[in-house]
Amino acid sequence: MTESSVRPVKRSFSIRGHRTSISLEHAFWEALKEAAARERVSLAGLIARIDERRGDAGLSSAVRVWILDYVRMAGAVTSYDGGNRD
Repeated sequence: MTESSVRPVKRSFSIRGHRTSISLEHAFWEALKEAAARERVSLAGLIARIDERRGDAGLSSAVRVWILDYVRMAGAVTSYDGGNRD
């Protein structure tokens, strides 16, 4: 793992007309881009969705937790066998 892949990268977005920026490590940016593509929304649109539900958490933290939940849910869906007991 290189230092550049671990060091957070800051990007700016406009959410409901308000400029904001978030800092995420490269792996989180890549996972977020993949999720946005799967959900068929823009990166800014996905971040806006996360922002709407984040409560008191910081936006960068909320995005990281959302990605973790998303990956966990995707793993659960792909490993589900339909409940067969055979």
